[in-house]
Amino acid sequence: MGHSKFWGRFVVVVMACGLLTPAMGFDQPLINLGFTSFVDGGPPSGPGHYFQQYIQYITASSLPNFPAPPSRSADVEIWGSLSQYVYQSDQPVLLGGKWGIDVIQPMGSIDSTDPAGNVTDNGSAFGDLLIGPYLQWDPIMGDDGPVFMHRIELQTVWPTGDYDRTRGLNIASNHFSFNPYWAATYFVTPKWTATCRLHWLWNDKNDDPYTGGASPATDYTQAGQVFHMNFASSYEVQPKKLRVGVNGYYMKQITDSKKDGVSQDGREQVLGIGPGALVSLSGDTHLFFNAYFESNVRYRGDGSRYTFRLVHHFN
Repeated sequence: MGHSKFWGRFVVVVMACGLLTPAMGFDQPLINLGFTSFVDGGPPSGPGHYFQQYIQYITASSLPNFPAPPSRSADVEIWGSLSQYVYQSDQPVLLGGKWGIDVIQPMGSIDSTDPAGNVTDNGSAFGDLLIGPYLQWDPIMGDDGPVFMHRIELQTVWPTGDYDRTRGLNIASNHFSFNPYWAATYFVTPKWTATCRLHWLWNDKNDDPYTGGASPATDYTQAGQVFHMNFASSYEVQPKKLRVGVNGYYMKQITDSKKDGVSQDGREQVLGIGPGALVSLSGDTHLFFNAYFESNVRYRGDGSRYTFRLVHHFN
């Protein structure tokens, strides 16, 4: 499990980590773009305590669709880190679903270079805390093993991170967000899986908005609602040791962002696809490697990202 994004203000870049992902646009918070991938519909080692560490490297340069944004000439590099604790119980509470809790602390480092001098960042800092209760259902079994498994989580993002209203690129968003999701994995064959994670994101108001730009908000900003998803398909090359496949994400903003109550142009969109691998060192320790190359980008930074993920299960 994981989640994911970092935030720019109005026409700048953001960082994304799952729960995090960089973006360029209107105050969108952490969202999971590419942090989770293969066999995401269930925990890899059953009930118990999990620690997961995510590292994501992101590059972004151009800003498609903005006629003359002050950051068009800027290059941005982001290192994002997510430290995640997950507890998966063995106690069913609703329709057979077993309860669990997910807690994520992000942090990141933003390095922006803008010859025009219009893009500023707050460097290295802690991001906003993510907390999500969830229900995990046991796998539906077939003659040759699991066929389908899934989970629902009510993920929340709390404004606890380092935020500077004078900086265009921030690690934290300074507003509450609600980002529930449904994750599922289908076993096409015992070795071949297809996975998806579907999110809906709602953002509260930021009542201490960015003070820069040509016409800064005087009261508040509010990022629009977003649909985003991760998807992946993998094949088991070595039994219980190695999976390889293709992974991707898609994000589309579905309502306008607002500044002082007025709707703004610039709904974000991005598609990222690339290769990936899952290496299992043991039944309790797993490593994920994923790369993503973006296309169909609107009102965001256009670039690529690379994810490393360590999962360890404590009995």
